Amino acid sequence: MEIIVAEKAGFCFGVKRAIQTAYDTAHETEGEVATLGPLIHNPQVVSRLKEMKVRPVEGLDELRGDTLIIRSHGVPKEVIDDAEGRGLRVINATCPFVKKAQNYASLLQEEGYRVVIVGDKRHPEVRGILAYAVGSALVAEDAKDLDVLGKVARIGVVAQTTTTLERFQRVVGRCLELAGEVKVFNTICDATSIRQQEAQEIARKVDVMLVLGGKNSGNTTRLSELCRETGTPTHHIETAAEIDPIWVSAAGKVGITAGASTPQWIIADVVTFLRRLGGEGP
Repeated sequence: MEIIVAEKAGFCFGVKRAIQTAYDTAHETEGEVATLGPLIHNPQVVSRLKEMKVRPVEGLDELRGDTLIIRSHGVPKEVIDDAEGRGLRVINATCPFVKKAQNYASLLQEEGYRVVIVGDKRHPEVRGILAYAVGSALVAEDAKDLDVLGKVARIGVVAQTTTTLERFQRVVGRCLELAGEVKVFNTICDATSIRQQEAQEIARKVDVMLVLGGKNSGNTTRLSELCRETGTPTHHIETAAEIDPIWVSAAGKVGITAGASTPQWIIADVVTFLRRLGGEGP
């Protein structure tokens, strides 16, 4: 059994930056450090951060210390203003690419466009971007979500950084049918597009695909969906402990990729597990 690991599997730039920020803050802070929601969508990493006294909270009233880290997905500006108004030390670990999407949404709203955000309505990143459009935006998970608009004069489009290019293109295409003027900012992270393309390429040439990452991770879930679209049996798992040896018992090749919030040690654990089952690879 040959083990093939995607070169782009694991932490992206924004996640690495957020994790390092959390580590540095924990080391220099005596008391507890809070993150508003999980810093990243990976339960194993969040658990390790808790051991360093970096604890996720759902609201500012839950803070036990005076230091707050804004997670990589970002938050509405009003939340940061509220935290600073309470005298909290606010450390902003919002991914720079997410921040760019927020700024473009705000700009489009100020210029009078009906803002369309392509992404998952429930995702914290999208909720944050939505707030920067000051209530005038519509979140489109696919082109059909635009049917409520009817004909409009001007539409401005941005994207959740981890959405697929195909989804983005479908929504933009529908916008062109509905509006006389469409202004588009492609805010999909390049690393996301490359990761998705590589995952599908590997899936097409293996017998089984393992996609590693939090079950609450949107970008990992999308990787799983894209791999399944190739017809290759695909399993979305968080750790090696979830692997059923039956999945790979007859496989000549097993592919591995991982979401942007998945640390290298989880990838290494999966590779080690497969080697114990007779796998050969990196």
